[in-house]
Amino acid sequence: MTRTPGGDALTDIIVRTFHLNGAFLRAAEHISLPQGLTPSWWQVLGGVLDQPRSVADIAREMGMARQSVQRTTDLLVEKGLAEYLPNPAHARAKLVRPSEAGWKAIRGMTEAQHAFTNRVAARFDADELIAAATLMDRLAEVLAEDEQARSD
Repeated sequence: MTRTPGGDALTDIIVRTFHLNGAFLRAAEHISLPQGLTPSWWQVLGGVLDQPRSVADIAREMGMARQSVQRTTDLLVEKGLAEYLPNPAHARAKLVRPSEAGWKAIRGMTEAQHAFTNRVAARFDADELIAAATLMDRLAEVLAEDEQARSD
């Protein structure tokens, strides 16, 4: 089967997304490492900044593998950057939240993260970035629908 023009365009987006992900991870290292975090630690903590969540919920929220989130969460707890809480809805699936040290690390990255996003965003029109984010959301929805259809 040959690809359609849309399939070619989506393939190009996929390849560019892989490259973009690498660039974002390198930027995340520059922002997070001075605060004693790795990008993956930051990502997991980012999944519980608004409310405590289970490991499975963090994985879904952040688009990560549950096992990877479990290993990262265990490290964060061991390093004193996160803590487990009882989960009233599920006795075995504890909730995770940042510890005070975790919050301090997150707050310590704020200035560098804002400087980075403001510096990069200044090279674009805000509407371009909003349109890109909207397209990314739509792609994520369609991919989730496709994944669900394949598993049925």
